[in-house]
Amino acid sequence: MEALWTRGTLTAAEVCDAVCETRDWSLATVKTLLSRLVQKGAIATRPDGRRYLYSPKIARADYVGGESRRLVDRLFGGRPASLFAHLAEAEALSEDDLEEIEALLKEMRK
Repeated sequence: MEALWTRGTLTAAEVCDAVCETRDWSLATVKTLLSRLVQKGAIATRPDGRRYLYSPKIARADYVGGESRRLVDRLFGGRPASLFAHLAEAEALSEDDLEEIEALLKEMRK
């Protein structure tokens, strides 16, 4: 999805060029993933000669928002504070992260 959001409409081969090396995927893997995303309605496809062009049907921000909510619901009982507590306890938050979170919270309270 990131390749499509960044670059727009792509062929399966172009998606593979963008992700296969870093993820150790094959073109067949990319085609399978694209097919599943089409079935789920996340991307659109249209023929272009002997190949297909793929483009995102959902905006990145909408996807991230929905997935974030599902993550918090599924793993932390719907409580975002529990997610932050877990990250803090696991020492997964740097001082810079904490300062950024504090600034975001202050901005949200205005």
